[in-house]
Amino acid sequence: MQHDWRFWIIGAIAAMLVGIAKTGVPGMGMVVVPVIAMIFPTKTSVGALLPMLLAGDVAAVLFFRRHANWPVLWRLMPWTFAGIGLAAVALKFISDTLLKPLLGVVVLALLFLELAKTRFPWLNTPHQKGFTAVAGTLTGLATTVGNIAGPIANIFLVGKGFAKREFMGTVAWYFLIINASKVPIFLHYRMITAETLRFNLLLLPALAAGGVIGRLVLHWISDRVFQFLVIVLSAAAAVKLLWDAL
Repeated sequence: MQHDWRFWIIGAIAAMLVGIAKTGVPGMGMVVVPVIAMIFPTKTSVGALLPMLLAGDVAAVLFFRRHANWPVLWRLMPWTFAGIGLAAVALKFISDTLLKPLLGVVVLALLFLELAKTRFPWLNTPHQKGFTAVAGTLTGLATTVGNIAGPIANIFLVGKGFAKREFMGTVAWYFLIINASKVPIFLHYRMITAETLRFNLLLLPALAAGGVIGRLVLHWISDRVFQFLVIVLSAAAAVKLLWDAL
C-alpha cells in the first residue's frame, strides 16, 4: 500500500517519541498513541505501535538491566496478566468506532491522575496490597487495549520511593515482559500485519534518533517545563481523538 509524505512524517514523529519516552522521559509516551492513531485505523495503530515499544524496551533493559526491583515485579505481574486476559476478551467486541473515543477518554483520565498525584501526596504511597491489585489489573487492561499503561505504572512505582536507576530498571523489565506477552494477542486479532511490520522496520532510524534526543534533552530542559509540555500535547491529542469520533 502506498502512503504519502504526511503518513511517513507522522510515523517518524511517533517513532522518535517512543525513543524519547524509553530513554529517560517516560511521560512522552502518552503523546504517541493519539499521534499514531492519526495514520492507522485505531486497532491497527495499537498493533503498529507495539514493535516500536518492544524495541525501546530492549534498549531500556540494556541500560538498566541490573537495577530492577524483582520482589515488587513478582507481586505486580499476576494482576497485570489478569488485566491483559480481560482486555484480550474485550478486544473481540470493541470496534474502531468505539475504540478511538475510548482511547481519548482513557488518556484524559490518566492525565488527570498525573496532575492529581502532584496535588495529593497520598496517591504516591501505594503500600496496601489492594493498590497493587488495582494498579496491576488496570495496567494490563490499559496496555492491551491501547498501549497507554505508562502513567498507571509510574504512579504505582514512584510511590515505592525507588532511586532513579531502580525505577527505570523496574519499568524497563516490567514493560518488556508485558509488551512481549501481548504479541500473540495482537497477531490473533490481526492488529500486527505485514504492512505494520514494514512500517516499524523503516522507522527504526527515527526511533534510534529519538533515543539519542531523549538523552540530550534531559541535560538542558527542566523536568517542570518538560512535564508541562507533555501534559499539554497529550491533552490536545486526546481531545482530537474525541473530536474525530463525533
